[in-house]
This record gives sequence, C-alpha cells and structure tokens, in this order.
Amino acid sequence: MDKQYSSKATRTLRTTRLIVHTLYGVFIAGLIFPFIRERQREIIISRWSKGLLAVMNIRLIARGILPDRNVMGTLFVGNHISWIDIHALNSLRAVRFVAKSEVRDWPVFGWLAAKANTLFTEREKKQDAGRIVETITTSLKNSDCLCYFPEGTTTDGTELKPFKRSLMQAAIDANTPIWPFSVSYPKANGEPNVEMAYYGDMSLLRSIQLILMQQSPTVILDFSLPINPKGHDRRGLAIMARQAIASRLNFPES
Repeated sequence: MDKQYSSKATRTLRTTRLIVHTLYGVFIAGLIFPFIRERQREIIISRWSKGLLAVMNIRLIARGILPDRNVMGTLFVGNHISWIDIHALNSLRAVRFVAKSEVRDWPVFGWLAAKANTLFTEREKKQDAGRIVETITTSLKNSDCLCYFPEGTTTDGTELKPFKRSLMQAAIDANTPIWPFSVSYPKANGEPNVEMAYYGDMSLLRSIQLILMQQSPTVILDFSLPINPKGHDRRGLAIMARQAIASRLNFPES
C-alpha cells in the first residue's frame, strides 16, 4: 500500500472515533453551550477542534505571529482550501466564522456551526452584505474575533483567487486589526496535497472520506503581522492582506 494512504482498519477506526467525537460535540453544543459564557464556549470549541484534528490524524503546524485566546477584537482573513481550515484556526484561537448560507444545511456540522455563532451570508443577495458588515462591526467592537475567507470560495491549494473586499469595511468601522494567515496542505515532498481540498462539486462526505484515507496529512497555518486599518480603504486592505498571504504561500502577489 502507498505510504501516503491509511489501511482499511485504520480508516474504520478513525471513522468510528470521528462519529463519537461529533456526537460529543452535539451533546456539548445542545446541552452545555446555552448555560455558559462566551469565553468558556471559546475554550471548549478550541479543545473540540484540537480533538477533531487528532481523531483524523491531521498534524497542525503553526508559524509566524501566533494568536492565542487572549487576542481580542480582530478580523482574521485567510485563503480557503477545506472545511478543516476552520477547525485548524479554532484549535489555536476560537473565532466566529463568516460562511455561506449553504453551510447551515450540512448534516450535523451545519448545526454545530450555527451553535458556534457562525454568521451566515446570503451571497446571492447583494443587500445582505450591508447587514453582515454591520453585524461584524458590532461583534468586533464587543471584542470578538471573527474570520472570513475573502476568496469567497475554496480552491485546491494551487492558486490564490482575487479577494472580495466588502467585509473589510467592518474592520475599518470598528477600528480593529486585520490579521492575515495562509493555509496550506503539503505532501511530504512539499507539493500541494489536493486530496485534502474541499472544492468544486465535491460533497462533504466525499471530502471526509478522502481525508480519512490519508496516512498522516499536514495542515500549515502561517500568520503574518496584523494590519492596522487606520488610513486605508477596504480596497487597499484587501490588497495588503492578499499580498501578505501570497507571500507566505510563495505565490505571485499580483
């Protein structure tokens, strides 16, 4: 068997552990979250995300200027490859994510996302952008940390799409920093592990299957310096954030 892939017995064990871990998350979100404070919830989310990576045998490498749970009132922005991106960041510092409304319809994971205070956007409705910017601004002013992926979609990790800049306005209005970070899933030889990507018409179930097949996959989060929004418009901030992320990925910045 290719050393890149796990055995059938290993995949069965991981699948069982994933089901148990997910049910544990459902129990906590449904019965514990309603009665605890936000900061306590963040600690639990972070620990659960670490557990998820462990269950799927995903190794996390964090580089650069790393955030921790003491970081407050910050808008994280990164490139987007997989739903694992979310849990990798949450394992370091739990944040509120901005996600497309379709995520809410995912079996179990969509419900868990809603319980984790994810903000869902109706991207087909242009008028929804103003509502989301206002909500993010208020959340940032309340010292929450949020994250959105300005490409607006996922890729296979071999490219960096243009950034959508509308939500950058929230950081300007709240006068809070923007913290760029890059996400990558390399193979042992350094090439992108495209089988870790969740993109195109792939189903969530198929993505999970492909990840569980991996022997020991790696995700790298590489954090740049935070950007002070003062004196910049949202177009300028989007360009600066994209350049910072492209630099971490060794991609062309233009």
